Amino acid sequence: MRRQIAAAGAAVAMLLGGCAQNAAMEATAQERADRELAAALEGRVRGEPVDCVSASGLEAPRIIDRDTLLYRPVGDTVWRNELPVGCTPLRGGSPTLIVELHGSQLCRNDSFRVLEQGASIPSASCRLGQFIPYRRPD
Repeated sequence: MRRQIAAAGAAVAMLLGGCAQNAAMEATAQERADRELAAALEGRVRGEPVDCVSASGLEAPRIIDRDTLLYRPVGDTVWRNELPVGCTPLRGGSPTLIVELHGSQLCRNDSFRVLEQGASIPSASCRLGQFIPYRRPD
């Protein structure tokens, strides 16, 4: 009986240790994302959010984390897109975004899917949020 209790206690300790390790890894990933976002927006001033931006001249989005994308056009503005619902497939690696473009603009609520490197089937759809401009002060 004592062996069974000890074995159960060891199993619980292993489970809790795994949860703590996952939480530490997530905290480290979030700290990295926060540093990357701060560096990308350093020296820039936040503007008023807009629903759509011109797709022409935009570079591929820079994935910060599952909630944030940065778009950089040819000009000096950086467009931050906060997804209304986190897009879980954006968590790691170097995924490709497949954006469903309707016309010449990217807009809030436009859908995109994520294709993981080496995969042939994209994820379920995720949605874009409002575009927040960050510009250097005049």
